[in-house]
Amino acid sequence: MSNLPDKHTTSLVEITRRGGILLIKPVGPSIGQREAPLIQKEVEPYFKELGSSLEHLVLDMSTTTFMSSMGLGMCLAFRNNANGVKADSILFGLSRELHGLMSMMKIEKFYKIAKDQNQLNKMLGIG
Repeated sequence: MSNLPDKHTTSLVEITRRGGILLIKPVGPSIGQREAPLIQKEVEPYFKELGSSLEHLVLDMSTTTFMSSMGLGMCLAFRNNANGVKADSILFGLSRELHGLMSMMKIEKFYKIAKDQNQLNKMLGIG
């Protein structure tokens, strides 16, 4: 039985768990050296509890416009956790600027990118 709620919201992140899907939505506009470790601390128990039942990690960046190197490292850590249990990692809601930053740092190569809700739903096998 789960000890964690299916939906958990703090001032920095919204976490939603639905079946084998874990949706992480940082509450922007920026993720810096203060925010990244706090967000990771909130999300970590969900990775541990879901374990190999995690099928899809969705990182919804729709409210984030800037990310420091610590934020980029957080994105890689989330992807590595998902990859460790053979789950898909999907980026959603990227602004043009954030997509450019992730592309420049080669981070987008580690994620599938959903350009809109319809594409995300297809990747998740919904609708």
